[in-house]
Amino acid sequence: MKFRRRTLEMLGDLICGNLGADIPQGDAEPRYFPYRSSTYITEFFGELDMDWEHDGSTRHRWVADVLEQLLAEPHEGLAHPPESFSRVIDHLMSPADALNEGRERPNALRLLNNVLSREGFEAFYGEDQHCYLRHIGTNTVSALAKSPHRPLSLAETQRRAALAAFLDTCSEDALIEEVLLPLFRQLGFHRITVAGHRDKALEYGKDIWMRYTLPTQHFLYFGIQVKRGKLDATGRSRAGNANIAEIHNQALMMLAHEIFDPETNRRVLVDHAFIVAGGEITKAARNWLGNALDAAKRSQIMFMDRDDILNQFVVTNLPLPVSASLPGAMPPWGVRDARF
Repeated sequence: MKFRRRTLEMLGDLICGNLGADIPQGDAEPRYFPYRSSTYITEFFGELDMDWEHDGSTRHRWVADVLEQLLAEPHEGLAHPPESFSRVIDHLMSPADALNEGRERPNALRLLNNVLSREGFEAFYGEDQHCYLRHIGTNTVSALAKSPHRPLSLAETQRRAALAAFLDTCSEDALIEEVLLPLFRQLGFHRITVAGHRDKALEYGKDIWMRYTLPTQHFLYFGIQVKRGKLDATGRSRAGNANIAEIHNQALMMLAHEIFDPETNRRVLVDHAFIVAGGEITKAARNWLGNALDAAKRSQIMFMDRDDILNQFVVTNLPLPVSASLPGAMPPWGVRDARF
């Protein structure tokens, strides 16, 4: 990723706390970014576990050089800046560094967005009080730490509980449209299509198909078989559960049937199949599936259960479905009291 040099130097001015001519902040307006001398610039990057040390040159130009190198690191595409660059923006906008305004830092956010908008990005605060970058053209959000296995903050834990309550009561269609489609879009998949789920016409075992573009510009195609409840391996499944053997057969049908990609005007086979369960995939079901897959199919069929969905959805900072609410939040107007 490459930003224009003037944009990088304007970001350098913000990090250094300068009031340069390129920053739309006059002398009559209060300072909203703390002034950082050479030592404090080194400390700024040191707090991010980066080894950059200011060499005594012009501060904002030196910072621009550092940002340029951070943007050159590997990343997922033009809509996702490298994680290290996103961490620098989050650290710059820390509520603890608020100056001459409240912790929401509206004026500092305005000045930052005046700069980032030149490159098609905007910054915003999430519910966890971290500052994220959103690509204006695609509306995708760059997460700061995408690992779903990291410890969750209190706000993230509350959002996870709200989403879990939603999964307990939602339909299979709601699971697909309100949870899985936004999640896979955010994870970088393209051409996500719901394949005949409501009328079961020409479904051939798949509820969704989607495409992923490799860095080499080659395409991989994925099919998804979605079940709202638990997947088990019992001889007779309870109501609301599904047997893993049936799901396995549907996944094999999915891999054997072609799909038509209207963007390339070609019929293609699905490369990988996802088995996604809104409930638990029991240990017995996982063991049965592992034994049933031969070496050729083992890399083609993957599965995600309830915990995977919850963790991935939360760490990518996606908004909760409309019908889900945080614990203790007021319900929407009109459902608080039926008498009104």
